[in-house]
Amino acid sequence: MESNGSYGTSWADQWDYGPDPQPTETSKTNGGGAKAKYSKKVEDGLSKTKAVAVTGVKKAKVGASAGIKWIKEKCSKTTQKQSN
Repeated sequence: MESNGSYGTSWADQWDYGPDPQPTETSKTNGGGAKAKYSKKVEDGLSKTKAVAVTGVKKAKVGASAGIKWIKEKCSKTTQKQSN
């Protein structure tokens, strides 16, 4: 329900008399600088972290597989003894 004086405009259009702000563009610089230097270090650190995580996941997978296999062997031995 609109009031008589709104003419279909939104609340901001009715109460904001100034122009809408223009979006600012970020300046892109080529080359070095502190940001590039530290982002390279962070990238190197993240790649090392990723490598360690992948190695850890592989070890966990192998360990879990060995554990499940051990449990299956133990369960099959007990069921074979009971059935004989």
